[in-house]
Amino acid sequence: MHTIEQVLDLPGMQREIEDLGVQVAAPDLWDDQANATRVTGRLSALQGQVERFQALQGRIDDLTVLVQLAQEESDADVLAEADTELAKIRKAVEGLEVRTLLNGEYDEREAIVTIRAGAGGVDAADFAEMLLRMYTRWAERNKYPVEVFDVSYAEEAGIKSAELAIHAPYAYGTLSVDAGTHRLVRISPFDNQGRRQTSFAAVEVVPVLEQTDEIEVDENEIRVDVFRSGGPGGQSVNTTDSAVRLTHIPTGLVVSCQNEKSQLQNKASAMVVLKAKLLALKKAEEAALKKDLKGDVAASWGDQMRNYVLNPYQIVKDLRTGHEVGNPQAVFDGDIDGFLEAGIRWRRGAEKAVAN
Repeated sequence: MHTIEQVLDLPGMQREIEDLGVQVAAPDLWDDQANATRVTGRLSALQGQVERFQALQGRIDDLTVLVQLAQEESDADVLAEADTELAKIRKAVEGLEVRTLLNGEYDEREAIVTIRAGAGGVDAADFAEMLLRMYTRWAERNKYPVEVFDVSYAEEAGIKSAELAIHAPYAYGTLSVDAGTHRLVRISPFDNQGRRQTSFAAVEVVPVLEQTDEIEVDENEIRVDVFRSGGPGGQSVNTTDSAVRLTHIPTGLVVSCQNEKSQLQNKASAMVVLKAKLLALKKAEEAALKKDLKGDVAASWGDQMRNYVLNPYQIVKDLRTGHEVGNPQAVFDGDIDGFLEAGIRWRRGAEKAVAN
């Protein structure tokens, strides 16, 4: 806990919470909706981390008192109760320690999870639906809001694909280790001969990037040229320099407007178009970044990262970390924290190995 406290920098977090609290209290906070969303989201995430640490520290303090009391009174039942609580606290501390490893650029963001059926026909579509339920149940177990954006259902059973958002701080950093190909081995419920079937599904995880409906444009980055309008027109259209051309120097975007008689009106109209184009460019860049972040997942033989085996034995095993459990049903019911924590530790170890 002392190490976790140092890594989290609780005094620094408290100072940032105080600063963000002042910003949230400002009456003009929501004049800039993008900034307001960022500020309130950051404040909520920091408060949650501090409260989680403090609550765990309180449990440790209570356990200390409980053990001392049990020892003084030689109460075996209370000591057994303390042992049980100690095991729970140890697991909670390990989970909190994993959170300190999530310090990537996008790790704090919410997550969008996409699931696609891969090789395996109807069994793969059914497997994809099982994974959709698994991640939904995981979020529900952690009291994280889930929003299912889209589900494409297969003809016979299951789904072709699904996309859902997990609205929770660090959802991306946590779930990103589950991105890859998942493999299911079982007796197919869709095979009337009862044969064993292997099927695949792909999981892609991307962060929710900050997007705004408005975009700020620095006037110093715009070159304004005026010229005489061309084409058919009335009294002043072709006789005055009313047309306006705006060039956004950093991007090279050029917008011209000559519909209005007034140079000021044309400039205002051109600025509206320029902002729209800059926003579209920003979103295109974000889409390209998301594609880079999610990578290329083939969902077929040879590239699986986790196996779910229901026959001839029952086990779920991560091929990267070696973490495994013998209760696949619990995993499909959303009990995947062990896999996620092992994956985060494995990723940090891989990053350190590359750095060295």
